[in-house]
Amino acid sequence: MHNTNAPQPTVLLCGGQGFIGQALARQLRAQGMRVIAASRRSQPPLQFARMQQPADWLPHLQGVDLVINAVGSLRDQPGPNGASLEALHQTSPQALFDACAQAGVRRVMQLSALGVDDNDTAYARTKRAADAHLLALTAQGQLDGIVVRPSIVIGAQGASTQLFMRLALLPVLVLVLPAVMQQRRMQPVAVDELAEVMVRLLQSPTTGIVPLGGPRRLSMAQMILSLRQQAGRSQALQLRLPDWATQASARLGDAVPSSPWCSASLQLASLDNCCDPAPMAQWLGRAPTDPGQMLALIRNPAAPPSPESRA
Repeated sequence: MHNTNAPQPTVLLCGGQGFIGQALARQLRAQGMRVIAASRRSQPPLQFARMQQPADWLPHLQGVDLVINAVGSLRDQPGPNGASLEALHQTSPQALFDACAQAGVRRVMQLSALGVDDNDTAYARTKRAADAHLLALTAQGQLDGIVVRPSIVIGAQGASTQLFMRLALLPVLVLVLPAVMQQRRMQPVAVDELAEVMVRLLQSPTTGIVPLGGPRRLSMAQMILSLRQQAGRSQALQLRLPDWATQASARLGDAVPSSPWCSASLQLASLDNCCDPAPMAQWLGRAPTDPGQMLALIRNPAAPPSPESRA
């Protein structure tokens, strides 16, 4: 148990209403921390992508002890209130990190993704640039920065998980999937376990890049078939979708902003998304959930966090 007499640290959690952000907020509050879960949907809203200068951030850092940036988007956000990946992943986070250095908020965590060093998508380039900026400030002694790079994250609200579940529960005996889903490997991580590890890392002196992957490497197709088996569905034969059809399906997804399958996700899925599984288990203090047991976590997610706004 945390010491109820000790002052509660305040965490500015950017992206606190997102998929991983909500799990982080639950874990932080469970550790007795005060959480400012800031996002465009919070009250008051925080227009993250428009805050591109350190001066924009300094008022939001008053009384803040720790900062986590969990803002992420697979592609540019359309519409009048949308934002580019460059603003979301690069310009605004870099301004935030500079502001933290100016305000003396030393402990800063950046949620990135495994594989961004080896990928040339806009998603990877912009994430990589923000990671490098935080690490440079850390090397200069201005911050104690940590970059967390997980493999694919599984949870009820995750876009990838929802896609996997739709495919797993199809009432068919044949699944026709893109070759990248059958060939490339990943190490799925349960979202609440990732959040638990991230909070422990936040409270530690660890700096630099921390890759996190689950206990087993498998393809997306194997993950889908595993979820199908866990749901009690009959086995399904896998067939390969022709490359031209795969490209066409990704371009169709480009036209649907909410679709998790698009040209960017196809390119991201074209590389293995794996790392040493030991750090995940070491920081969690137990064996992480195996992919073969994840359906129960998807169907019974943790209760949503209680709303909280900054006074």
